[in-house]
Amino acid sequence: MEIEPHIIPDTAIKGVATGLCMMAFFTLLWAGIAFGGLHGSNYWFALFIFPLFSIIFVINAVQLFKIAKLFPKLTSEADIAEEKRMSKWFGIIFGAEGVGIFIGINIVNNLGHPELDIPVLAVVVGLHFFPLAKVFKRTVDYYLATWATLVAILAFVFTLNKTFTQNQMMVFIGIGIAIATSGYGFYMVRNGHRLAKMVPIDWLRAHGICSGGLF
Repeated sequence: MEIEPHIIPDTAIKGVATGLCMMAFFTLLWAGIAFGGLHGSNYWFALFIFPLFSIIFVINAVQLFKIAKLFPKLTSEADIAEEKRMSKWFGIIFGAEGVGIFIGINIVNNLGHPELDIPVLAVVVGLHFFPLAKVFKRTVDYYLATWATLVAILAFVFTLNKTFTQNQMMVFIGIGIAIATSGYGFYMVRNGHRLAKMVPIDWLRAHGICSGGLF
């Protein structure tokens, strides 16, 4: 069956799929931090919802990689230039995030507060969503950045003033950031559903993909 041309390029589909893989990983990472704080507690089982979310994200990512082949590659010079611009700035922001984490952790350790390593990590992670929002022109990034940064700052303050123990801080910040990454993941899942509707239903069914969208 002949596929009609799509306006959305394959790189956009692959970008959503890659983002879902990243959210699956980071959701597990932050849930793992929370799990470390709940070690020995009777409430650790409540965190299993986050691995479940990660599985959903990975399944949707695989489905999107499958349908990406049905979308056209970038051909116009303007589109290619825009793709290069976004890739360049993503690399710069990602690199700056790594440097910021390294510097921040070294500062708190040199000040004698190694217990602040995780809050510093979370602050930098939250802040890096702000420039990403501008680069990719996504409003959702501003909400995620605000939420994650607020959670990190509260964990920072409550740890310094002894409101939180080390374990309580890990639970608070782990769950807080995992909620942010999960929210971002489901935002991408919704976009995946929208993109899947642009592909012929019989092709989706033939490849084991739900005709109404993805997972």
